[in-house]
Amino acid sequence: MGKRLIILSALVLFLASASAQQDTLKYRISLRDKAATVYSLEHPEQFLSEKAIARRQKQNLAVDSTDLPVCRQYIDEIRRQGVNIVVVGKWENFVTVSCNDSALIEHIAALPFVRATEKVWTAPKMNEGVGDAMRDSVINEPKIYTDSIYGPALTQIQLSNGDKLHDAGFRGQGMTIAVIDAGFHNLDKITAMRNIRVLGMKDFVNPQADLFAASSHGLSVLSCIGMNQPGIMTGTAPEASFWLFRSEDEASEHLVEQDYWAAAVEFADSVGVDVLNTSLGYYAFDDKSKNYRYRDLDGHHSLMSRQASHIADKGMVLVCSAGNSGMGSWKKITPPGDADNVLTVGAINKQAVLAPFSSIGNTADNRIKPDVVAVGEGADVIRTDGNQGKANGTSFSSPVMCGMVACLWQACPRLTAKELLELVRASGDRADYPDNIYGYGVPDMWKAYNSYKLKMK
Repeated sequence: MGKRLIILSALVLFLASASAQQDTLKYRISLRDKAATVYSLEHPEQFLSEKAIARRQKQNLAVDSTDLPVCRQYIDEIRRQGVNIVVVGKWENFVTVSCNDSALIEHIAALPFVRATEKVWTAPKMNEGVGDAMRDSVINEPKIYTDSIYGPALTQIQLSNGDKLHDAGFRGQGMTIAVIDAGFHNLDKITAMRNIRVLGMKDFVNPQADLFAASSHGLSVLSCIGMNQPGIMTGTAPEASFWLFRSEDEASEHLVEQDYWAAAVEFADSVGVDVLNTSLGYYAFDDKSKNYRYRDLDGHHSLMSRQASHIADKGMVLVCSAGNSGMGSWKKITPPGDADNVLTVGAINKQAVLAPFSSIGNTADNRIKPDVVAVGEGADVIRTDGNQGKANGTSFSSPVMCGMVACLWQACPRLTAKELLELVRASGDRADYPDNIYGYGVPDMWKAYNSYKLKMK
């Protein structure tokens, strides 16, 4: 009898899982308030982690209503309408749900605490999107360079004098970096990356997926920062610790990926992340009616940009790619690169000349973007075969800069997140005359560190 019950229970779980997987629609439910909260701002220890509280206290940042969890009463009532909860976002106060019946959303929209609903995902048709992940072959025979610990990646750190921070002992020790990306293909099999300090991983797209079999994009991004193999490649923050998150669904391009990203950022806050890198950006979608317009680049139109604009207020720094649309019809930066108080990074080559694909600014409200530039044309990365390679994109200029920002913050620990951003911009070689192409230019991290030391005297 016991065995039969176990089999029946397993069958029920399987059917429930299969039903969840068959959901073909996802909606973002934006809420009006947090009036039904059971928490108080006077007792943040009840809803924030120790690390999140400590970071806020260190930077004299107030705990505010955005820190309060989404009201459990509201979540439960939404679930009772017959939908599945996908992710929850407290900073922007939303719940993302999945279902097969859009009529359920009409019932949810009528609930008194619901402000708006928006469809953010429709399942791709059969045979569309990315198929089953196939592992690339691993060679693990990288070239050994005897002239520099950085290997081929020397120039991409030297341009900003990040190597001088390393020489002074600031290599990212004690700093935690989150990499929010699309996957980390073969990371578990690449010998040269085994000593990267990975604290944990989380997939917000499909929690059951294997991040080591997913996209290779995040792997190359991580290598720019975290590599710590002298003579093979040393990244820009080789002694930092890392959280690896997946928010990008390569099977389709829908707004829901911004919901996943928002959840990843809030999780990063909870586990004590200092600096985040995201080499993701969005302006065009499978549902063309959702495409952004230039006037939407105000830092507040997209969910991703609104979420990004909260990050510095929580004591963290976001470094993000400007986008690769410089040669296309769009040309402009991509959200979240238009957000307030983030470091948006354009791409240059190793001669410090702008990469033609690098997206340009300014924002719709005329803020300088990109903020700075770093090597993203012919950037040095580790490939999925375990060997060195080259890559093009602001996807790589962003992590090159991110690691140096983390080392600078290690060297300048009294700075708040916003002060750090200002220091980096002020050290740029175009800081006196910033523009919408190079922004404030190529930062000089050694100059930034020395200006900090002078102020601290």
